[in-house]
Amino acid sequence: MASAVEGNEEDITELPGVGSATAKKLRKNGFGDLLSIAVSTVGQLSDAGGVSESKSRKIIRVAREKLDMGFKSGAEILEERKEVEKISLGCSHIDNMMDGGFETGSITECFGEYGSGKTQLALKLAVGAQRDYEDSTVVYIDTESTFRPERVKQFAKGEGLEPDDILENIKVARAYNTDHQMLLAEKVEDIIDQGDDVKLVIVDSLTAHFRAEFVGRGTLAKRQQKLNQHMHTLALLADKHNLCVYVTNQVQTKPDQFFGDPTEAIGGNIVGHASTYRIYLRRGRKGTRVAKLIDSPNLPDDECVFMITTEGIEDA
Repeated sequence: MASAVEGNEEDITELPGVGSATAKKLRKNGFGDLLSIAVSTVGQLSDAGGVSESKSRKIIRVAREKLDMGFKSGAEILEERKEVEKISLGCSHIDNMMDGGFETGSITECFGEYGSGKTQLALKLAVGAQRDYEDSTVVYIDTESTFRPERVKQFAKGEGLEPDDILENIKVARAYNTDHQMLLAEKVEDIIDQGDDVKLVIVDSLTAHFRAEFVGRGTLAKRQQKLNQHMHTLALLADKHNLCVYVTNQVQTKPDQFFGDPTEAIGGNIVGHASTYRIYLRRGRKGTRVAKLIDSPNLPDDECVFMITTEGIEDA
């Protein structure tokens, strides 16, 4: 939601100890406004601005005071929630399950086995965002080389939209490792600062590089810490700029589960807690797919059946 707190537009050079040189370093590292500074840690700000921890602590404290980051009433939160927007997938079964579409200001995680339709939903959502919000921009962080412009053109034609215009407004970057992936997420701020109306950020897939680079139990803590930092960046983007973040996730099989579905998402509680909505995709009968909403702060658990066709995502 534009939960950018009132006063966030104030120049960061107004903060104590932040001169032009320090401000330049902070902006370069993604701390260009009061909100990003106020929610940072002392260590993050110290590294980004090249200042001491004591000075970082003072900068953060003053930034928080300027933004009045205290408690709000439930009525105030309800009023802010009116700014939330929805991106329709164009499939009524899924849209109804999501109470009208995929919500801005939050992260939606979609996980499932290969071929379950995670990327297809991502590409269709990229078209849907531009159908619902004219002249909007979509950012697509591609970690597994799954972005296909030909498929986007098919979806655009199915919506009666001009394919070349749709493709022109999708900014795609291939991430080659976890550091590069995290850097690209941080660079979304630069795209927004240049004047683009970013309505949707897609990360496909979220955990592929993390899974490949951190192998074995000995690296688990480091992997989760890094993944947590990445999710924090995405969550801040969603909240600060009232945009939708859609991430796809891989799965694994729990070897100790003998009854029920043993499939679980990669990333554990870090990804689970950071995601506002979680959707489990699996193959159904006769070429269908099943989408199951398994976690939401305001919607009941639900599931629906859909089909992936040449021109779109359709009700089954």
